Amino acid sequence: MDNKVFGIAALFDTPDQIIIAAGKTASAGFKKFDVNTPYPVHGMDKAMGLKSSTVGFITLFFGFSAAAFILLFMWWTLSRNYPMIIGGKPFFALPAFIPITFESTVLLAAISTLFGILMIYFKLPANSHPLHDSAYMKAVSSDKYGLVIESDDPLFDLDITDTFIKSLNPSSIELIYYPETEIYSLFQPRFLLFLVMVALLTSVSTYITLNKLLFITPFGWMSEQDKELPQKKSIFFSDGFGMRKPVSGTVARGFFPYPYMGQISPAVVLTNPLLPSEGVLALGKRKFLTFCSPCHGNFAEGDSRLRGQFPSPPTLHSDKIRNYPDGMIYHIITNGQNAMPSYALQVTREERWAIINYIRVLQRAKDARPSDLSVINKEPDKNAK
Repeated sequence: MDNKVFGIAALFDTPDQIIIAAGKTASAGFKKFDVNTPYPVHGMDKAMGLKSSTVGFITLFFGFSAAAFILLFMWWTLSRNYPMIIGGKPFFALPAFIPITFESTVLLAAISTLFGILMIYFKLPANSHPLHDSAYMKAVSSDKYGLVIESDDPLFDLDITDTFIKSLNPSSIELIYYPETEIYSLFQPRFLLFLVMVALLTSVSTYITLNKLLFITPFGWMSEQDKELPQKKSIFFSDGFGMRKPVSGTVARGFFPYPYMGQISPAVVLTNPLLPSEGVLALGKRKFLTFCSPCHGNFAEGDSRLRGQFPSPPTLHSDKIRNYPDGMIYHIITNGQNAMPSYALQVTREERWAIINYIRVLQRAKDARPSDLSVINKEPDKNAK
């Protein structure tokens, strides 16, 4: 047998002929043979006696590996190196990490399948397959159906295999040879000169593009935009400030400004529009604990958690503040008083009224009336006369 022979290729004109030829080849005991068709032919796997593909095992292995790796990585990162409690949840709350696990599993499984097919089955980067550029491959890529018995098959004998191929009644037969191997030195002067030229051309073109071209009209519109950046000096405004305050006297559409800003007390009596319902009190408690409790304490007793850093505010349980109307407390929250700044930007109008309702609850709880402590028996005493 000639060592340079890759195999014997035969061409057929119809799908039925290639199906019959593949079945006879498999029945004859040949194992190293392949079929090439311009489109998938139904039933070819069964005719060739092919077993189930092993590609699925590659996908399964790398998919499970990705799931195990990403779960272990997230557990190690969040539980060991950066433990953070978010919303009272445990360090490693599994449901929150399922989307990342799913995405990583699908991604690595798909990539490993692609590379497995290309490198293991197609043996890339080896691209010098003997069938390339052959008349056989050009025919089966167009309108013919081909069968190749490779010389690696244990039953292959050039004369015997040729006789067998002819018994299948093909339209043509071609002897396929291995291409001659050509070896080139990696360090040829021409190749090294080519690498140097590519490196120089890439460096020069990149430098010119990023440092010159993008600053030339009309490409300079990205670097020279007509806008002011935060915390940057302005050359447009005379005072040099890029961050501007709203124009004095302007009012946002649909918004009526608070008319008593800057006054010691509101000129008119403001009335709380919210009833102390369960939802309103819950809102008021949440906003009070967020914005008011750092200075006034959780129970409005003036026990500031920032003691020593800021002046401690007075208790909200004094007779003076108890006798304040709701409108006065609303004015203080909105306008500010003494060392207390305005919270108009932090708390909405509805939230301010809800905070006031919650303050009234704290005041009532601190100074409960006898009627608040009385117990009404729903069932009368049977022994009472």
